[in-house]
Amino acid sequence: MSRMTMPVRLGAIVTALMLAGCSTEAPPADPGRTVLVPAAEGATHTHNTVVGDGTTAVAGGYRLVIEDFPTESRTPGDVRFRILDGGGRVVRDLIEEQTKLVHAYVVREDLRDFRHIHPQLGPDGVWTARVDLTDPGRYRVVAEFLPAAQEDGSHVVLGVPVVVRGAYRPQPVGEESVGSDGVVTVQAPPAMQAGSDERIALTVSDGRRGVVNLGTYLGAYAHVTGFDVETGAFVHVHPLGPPETTEDGSELTFHTAFTEPGRYRFFVQVRVDGFVHQVALTSTVVE
Repeated sequence: MSRMTMPVRLGAIVTALMLAGCSTEAPPADPGRTVLVPAAEGATHTHNTVVGDGTTAVAGGYRLVIEDFPTESRTPGDVRFRILDGGGRVVRDLIEEQTKLVHAYVVREDLRDFRHIHPQLGPDGVWTARVDLTDPGRYRVVAEFLPAAQEDGSHVVLGVPVVVRGAYRPQPVGEESVGSDGVVTVQAPPAMQAGSDERIALTVSDGRRGVVNLGTYLGAYAHVTGFDVETGAFVHVHPLGPPETTEDGSELTFHTAFTEPGRYRFFVQVRVDGFVHQVALTSTVVE
């Protein structure tokens, strides 16, 4: 995931939300926990490095192998994959992060369709999750996990291309730095500053500068997933703490460490009044 100061191409801190369904899951709150960013005062920080950027199937001695993937759009099907070590052995011993052992993502090549899913491990060593994709096209399955054998606490992020059959015409990436699903609006700065110790703020509101009732989802007040528009490099981060009420809405602060300019498409998930919302937006990193 990047152009950040990490041992791989991470992208930078993500800041976006995209709409894609709801959930009523109610995970335990853990507002101080952060991922892929330096720890804030009082925060629980479990790692600050990542192996792989989600654009290759192999990184850090691990391999992602896709066993099955839905080939038809608008028809629910299972994503099934194995995680193998350098010797071809199935990796089962993972450390839970944000209430899950594996966070997986399915994203279309043009960044127009995105899913954040949580597969379950079967007795055969295969991880399985149900997914329903909107349109045909070239996609990528990205798996993010923390092997127990990874002594430095680095996450591993691997990605494999897949295809959903049907006529496909890539669409241009949107330029808007404000996204809405009709209920929740999220605003990011149109430009983010490059640098190893910067901050950005996302404002979540009802679209009329009204404060919304933000809850936690998977142990955080927001899950922000992003992709470098040019390279597809993946990033996944969470806020440094709980939201602050401002005149424009509920403000969440993130740490960023961009080292190079670029354009990123972000997908942020937030829970509002018990439902999980996803909204997409775009921001540019400038020098």
